[in-house]
Formats: sequence, C-alpha cells, structure tokens
Amino acid sequence: MNQPMPHRAPDVVSVLAWIEQHLDDPLSVEIIAAYAKLSPYHFSRLFSAAMGRGVIAHVRGRRLVRAAQRLTADPDLRLVDLALDCGFDSQEAFTRAFARLFGVAPGRFRRGFSVTPIEGQYPMTMPDDVAVAVTRLPDLVALDAFTVAGPSARFDEANKAEIPQLWSKLMGALPFEGQAPSWTTYGVVWNVDRAEGSFDYMAGVGVAEDATDIDDDAALPLGFAAKRIAASTYAVFRIVLNGGAVHPQIKRAMATIWGELVPASGLTVADRPDFERYDSEFAPTKKGAVIDFYLPVDV
Repeated sequence: MNQPMPHRAPDVVSVLAWIEQHLDDPLSVEIIAAYAKLSPYHFSRLFSAAMGRGVIAHVRGRRLVRAAQRLTADPDLRLVDLALDCGFDSQEAFTRAFARLFGVAPGRFRRGFSVTPIEGQYPMTMPDDVAVAVTRLPDLVALDAFTVAGPSARFDEANKAEIPQLWSKLMGALPFEGQAPSWTTYGVVWNVDRAEGSFDYMAGVGVAEDATDIDDDAALPLGFAAKRIAASTYAVFRIVLNGGAVHPQIKRAMATIWGELVPASGLTVADRPDFERYDSEFAPTKKGAVIDFYLPVDV
C-alpha cells in the first residue's frame, strides 16, 4: 500500500552514515526506509537516483568492502566467519560475491593480489554533483491509456550504462507501421525491485490508437515489444539540459525529483510505470533541451 509522502526532503548523507553504523544489524529496504521516514517504494527510487545502485546492493557492497579491510588487517580471520558476519549463508556465496566485486577471490586478495583500491568499489559518499535545472510543473496531468513500442530490457547497477543502446536500436528502426505520427518518444520504467534497484526499461515511441494489430509483437520491428500504459494522473517534472553530457544531468535531476520535489509536493506516488517524455524536436546536446518526467500519483 502506498504511504503519504512526508513534507521534508530526506537526507541521503545521514542515511548513508546510519547504514554504515548498522552494517552488523539485519537491514532491509523497509528498515532503512523507516529510518528515512519514507515509504519503501519512494525511498528505493530516491536512493537509486542519488547513488546509482539499489540500497541492498549498497549494503552488501559496503559489507564486502569492510570484509576486505578485515582480511588485510587480520591474517588469522577465517573466511567462513567473515562470510557469516557479512550476512552470507555460506563461504561459497561470500567468495563468489567478493570475487565479482574485487576481481579476485578472498584468499588471493589477502595475499596482495588485488589491483583495485578498496574504497573505490563502493564508496559510502554520494557521487559528485552536477548542476541541472529541474522544476515541478504546477498542474497535475491526466492522461488516457496509451501504447508505447520499442526495445526493452531489465537493468541494474551492473548494466544500466547500456540503456543508450536501446535508444540506438529504437532510432534505427523508425518509422514502422502503426507508429504514432507525433514521433514522441518515451523512456518507460516499471517492475522496480526496491532492494536491488533493478527495473525494466523501454526506449519506445508512441503507437497510433487505430493500430489494431500492434499488440502482436510479430507486427513490430525485430526485438520490439508493445507496452500498454494505463490511464493515470501524473505530476510532471521538467528537466532543462545545459548542453553537456546527458546521463549525469538526468541522474542529478532524478535525485532532485525523488529527494526534494516529490516530498515537498505532498503527493502519494503510485506504483505504476513512470516515464521520460521527449518531443520530436529533442536534441540532447542542445542547451535548453527539455525532458519531461511523468510520475504517476494517487489522487
């Protein structure tokens, strides 16, 4: 059930410090969100936007960083004890996770075979800030149901840098039969996993409402699927780009939206797809280019 949003912006820095102090305790999205005084859904989106990874992935990473530090400081520490201290069910699971993060197994790490600085893996501080203009438009917007079609995939912190590839694939296949004439495009997010920060994402284009066979994926370009967006009411947040790299600006804008503008709005976020909307004239490297972010809300 969605919970009303508080009227204050949560302090991600204090949440990070609190997590660091409670790494030995059982932690879940619900427990950490309760400390932040936010609903689990809202908090998970805020944290992912600010940190670039899910909250439980961050907790796991920080535990592994601390485990690496303990390995180098205590030559007599048993790996099985360290694994249990980090919340893993077995030494084997701990070893796999450790090797994924540091590139070497714990034993080789202990013997000095690590090639990556420890704190560089999962720093407890927030990423560098990027200046970008983002505001909430004054009126809620009610939209009828509509359909978007395009390539989609599931992403998390390990592979979300590949999202631009979906956009390249989309643009390379346009136009197609049944496409809406406006050429409006959408970056749609749904099925968000609160703990891991993973989500489904589609780079899509609007579909004409009279395209009766568009739900048949065989009628779409290869690798495309159709996604129906239910009728909903949205809060709209306008992002105005500065002409520089787009990805850091969107990331900063999302942190502002989830961390400041949504709490200040007093609105209740609905657990339904949200989306970025780009008009047909959008030019990502042009100063002043606009992206509108549509966030579904309960009214």
